[in-house]
Amino acid sequence: MSESGKKWYVLRTAGGKEKKAKELIDGQVAANGWTDYVSQVLIPAEKVYQIKNGKKVSRERTFFPGYIMIEAELQGEMIHMMRNVTGVSGFLEEERLVNGVRKKLPVPLRQSEVNRMLGKMDELAASEEELEVSFFVGEPVKVIDGPFNSFSGIIEKVNNEQKKIEVMVKIFGRQTPLELNFMQVEKI
Repeated sequence: MSESGKKWYVLRTAGGKEKKAKELIDGQVAANGWTDYVSQVLIPAEKVYQIKNGKKVSRERTFFPGYIMIEAELQGEMIHMMRNVTGVSGFLEEERLVNGVRKKLPVPLRQSEVNRMLGKMDELAASEEELEVSFFVGEPVKVIDGPFNSFSGIIEKVNNEQKKIEVMVKIFGRQTPLELNFMQVEKI
């Protein structure tokens, strides 16, 4: 943790609405003067690349859809206000006995979980581009790059580690195998 007293908590949100909920949380923090109590509001995500219409397109993929991480020192009404932000369904909580009364209270993440989460985010930020395409044997594809541009064929082999496939195309009436990388083909 970056500052004493502050811990990491998990807020549940509607899947796909994490960014909007984060904006609203940031707005509540600023409006209520909680900037001293809330250090960070994070949506753990990674950048992935896809091929769309023969072009490489990047997008962000959320690691934990439906969850936002918040580093904060939860004070007074802050818990109640955070639970009532539009798009937030509450904290990850556990029941505890407080002054003889059972209450549901937010559970802070263990330091090992925080390190893994932050380490994973840092590792992905520094890592090479990841191509998010899944090819399958028997699937038809069209070559979009190289000397066999515009040829179509059927996938014979897929090597996900090397990001290569073997495609059987018809050249001058004969079936010929081509070894191509994922970036050189698109699904038909």
